[in-house]
Amino acid sequence: MNAFLTDLAIINALGSGPESVLANLLGGDQSGMLACGPFLTGRNGVVGRFEDELPGLPSLYAEYDCRNNRLLVAALDQIRTQVDALKSEFGPARIAVIIGTSTSGIAEGEVAAAALAQTGEMPAHYHYRQQEIGTAAEFLARYTGVEGPRYTISTACSSSAKAFASGQRLLAADLCDGVIVGGCDSLCELTVNGFDALESMAPGICNPFSANRNGINIGEGAALFLMSRKEGPVRLLGVGESSDAYHMSAPEPSGKGAELAIRAALAEAQLDPDRIGYINLHGTATIKNDEMESCVVNRIFGADVPCSSTKSQIGHTLGAAGAQEVGLCWLLLNDINANRQLPEHLWDGEADPDLAEIGLTGDDARWHQDVVMSNSFAFGGSNASVIIGRS
Repeated sequence: MNAFLTDLAIINALGSGPESVLANLLGGDQSGMLACGPFLTGRNGVVGRFEDELPGLPSLYAEYDCRNNRLLVAALDQIRTQVDALKSEFGPARIAVIIGTSTSGIAEGEVAAAALAQTGEMPAHYHYRQQEIGTAAEFLARYTGVEGPRYTISTACSSSAKAFASGQRLLAADLCDGVIVGGCDSLCELTVNGFDALESMAPGICNPFSANRNGINIGEGAALFLMSRKEGPVRLLGVGESSDAYHMSAPEPSGKGAELAIRAALAEAQLDPDRIGYINLHGTATIKNDEMESCVVNRIFGADVPCSSTKSQIGHTLGAAGAQEVGLCWLLLNDINANRQLPEHLWDGEADPDLAEIGLTGDDARWHQDVVMSNSFAFGGSNASVIIGRS
C-alpha cells in the first residue's frame, strides 16, 4: 500500500524546523548538549535540551498543560496549515493521530509531588491528565480538531518508530485518509535519575561505537509527520517490528530480535540489503547496545553501508527517538539537502576492536541510494526498523 510522508515538523536540541535542524545536523552542531546534574547519586551528565521558549496552551486545555504537550504544539505550528488542508480535503473524522511517548508530562507530576510533600496539598493547577501516558494523542486530536482514531504508543525507545506501522495499518484498513504520526518526549527527573541508577549515563557527550563509550545522553523533542496516500517527497516503504523479550533492559546479545525487525522492514519494502543507502543507527553508546547493533548491521549489510548515530547531537529522545530519527532521515532525502550530504558520525575515532566493522560516516559522506533505514531498539526487547525512500 502506498503511504507517503508529505510534511514534517521537528524540534530537538539542534533547533526548531526542518531547515534549521538539517543545517545544524550536517554542521556537526552539539551546542544543544548541555551539562545536567547532580543526579541523586551525586554524579553529573549531559542532556539534549530544547532551549527556546515554548508556546503556552489556551486555558481550555489546562488539564493537558505540560512541557511534553507544549513541545507537540510548537512542532504542530510548523505544519498547521497542512493539517487544516488535510482536514478540509478528507474531513476531521478521517484524520487519525498516533503519538509515541515514554514520559508524557511526568515532569509536571514530579513538581506536584514535591509540592504535596512540602505543603500537604497538590497544587491547584495540577491535573493527572498532565502526566497520564496516553493523553498525548488525545490532546493533539482535540487541539487540532480531528476526530478519527487516536492513541498513544508507549514501548520505551521504540514507541514512535512503531507509530509508523500503526499509521500505515490504519490507512490500509481504510479507517482514515490521513494520519498525524510522530513522537514527543520531554526531560524529567525520573528518566535521568533512572538511567543514572542503571549506571548508563555518560558524564560527557556520548561516544557511540567507541572503545571508550560509557553511556547515553537523554534528550527531548517532538517530531510530527503527515502520512497519507497523497503523493509526497518521501514514501514510507517498510516497517519491521519484533519483540524478543530477552531482558528488561539489556539487548539480546546476538541481535536476533533486532535482526527480525530489520529483515521484516526489508521484506515489506521488497528490498535487498544492498539497496539501503544509509542507516541511522540506534547507537546509544552503551556497551551492550553498540556491541549488539554492530554485529547485526555487519551480518545483514556488511561494512560498507554508510551509517551513523545522531544521539551525540540530539541525545536519546526515548519514546520520541523513532520519529526524531526518521525525521532526520526524511530531511536527508529532501530537496533541501541539495548535496545529498550525510551526517558525520561524531565520536572520538577510537574504534573498539571487539565490535563488528560497520561503515561509520566521515565528514564528507554522501548518500548515493535514495532509500534509508532508521533503527530503534527498546527495553524489554521491543524492536522496530523503519525504511523510507524518495518518491
